[in-house]
Amino acid sequence: MKPERIFLSPPHMSGYEQKYLKEAFESNYIAPLGPQVDAFEKEFAQKVGPTHAVALSSGTAAMHLALCELGVGVGDEVFVSTLTFIGSVSPVTFLGAKPVFIDADYKTWNMDPDLLAKEINTCAECGRLPKAVVPTDLYGQCADYDRILEICAPYEIPVIVDAAEALGATYKGRSAGAGAKAAVFSFNGNKIITTSGGGMLTSEDAGFINKTRFLSQQARDDAPHYEHSQIGFNYRMSNILAAIGRGQLNVLDERVRAKRQIFKKYKAALQNVEGIEFMSEAPFGKSNCWLTVILISPEKFGTDREKVRAALEAENIEARPIWKPMHLQPVFLCGAQHSMLKAQRGSTKRVNARALGGAVAEDLFKRGLCLPSGTAMTDEDIQRVVCVVLKCCKI
Repeated sequence: MKPERIFLSPPHMSGYEQKYLKEAFESNYIAPLGPQVDAFEKEFAQKVGPTHAVALSSGTAAMHLALCELGVGVGDEVFVSTLTFIGSVSPVTFLGAKPVFIDADYKTWNMDPDLLAKEINTCAECGRLPKAVVPTDLYGQCADYDRILEICAPYEIPVIVDAAEALGATYKGRSAGAGAKAAVFSFNGNKIITTSGGGMLTSEDAGFINKTRFLSQQARDDAPHYEHSQIGFNYRMSNILAAIGRGQLNVLDERVRAKRQIFKKYKAALQNVEGIEFMSEAPFGKSNCWLTVILISPEKFGTDREKVRAALEAENIEARPIWKPMHLQPVFLCGAQHSMLKAQRGSTKRVNARALGGAVAEDLFKRGLCLPSGTAMTDEDIQRVVCVVLKCCKI
């Protein structure tokens, strides 16, 4: 008989959700709008920092609306992190624009500001600047916002932060996403708080949020009948899901503390094992440690990341490689390597893109493993994981 499954990052209900769900049912607002949505937006904005927020069906929807409002379109380029989940990149392609993948740096695992600066200077000389820059806050660690904003400001390039993984993290004392044109958050089931599925778009710009809210509601004009002067989307969050979100938001600080404590316990157990490194916390911020991530160097540890992952799975423990870089994804055509893929795969539609660097992201992907980090984990659960990892060590 297999031991009980340890999941990577499962939902963790607080108990407060029931109160708000009861209110939603008693009010009969079983709809993609309602008082729970209004309250969730207000409370989220108060908690996270930006003055204005709109609750949406997903983080991907939030990114799509943000790029729409910036006027991203066919032929434009948008600079994005290559080491990220595809949800922050696919909206670029929805609009017919080209993603430009920027490599990570080892200090933060996020977008390399030096590479970004070099490419923006090159683009400026050619008279063709990107329409937006979208850095991802990876595994709960904020990108170097001040550097990125400083690079983009002289050219008035807007920055949209993909903070989907970083709710509760801080950068120089500011909340994740603060200072950018807008920030995107996710409430997917594996995130630090969840609504089962959902997202939030935040900004200090009231007009920006009002326009994206309008687009998210099928762009319905102010009229007694259904009048539409432009095409919109069905992207609003359900009143029921917002009720769950309000209950989850009540325990955000508690969840961050738990995630950071899990990271500390893993590190205490494994930091002295040769061939294992932990994702380090950048000096400018405080990570929410959404997932604890290790790097395994097989020449020192004695086996590789995939064998460790398989050993954990054999013990009914879910672990996962870190995000496969976007420039390596077969859907994107970047340079000679992917031109060959295009020829091999015939008529399957691929998306034109280009990449700057990539060696750092490729190395992190090759060696990186996400360990179970659910906030309901017990010390016994953590020890089960640690024991399997240590058994894999061959040196």
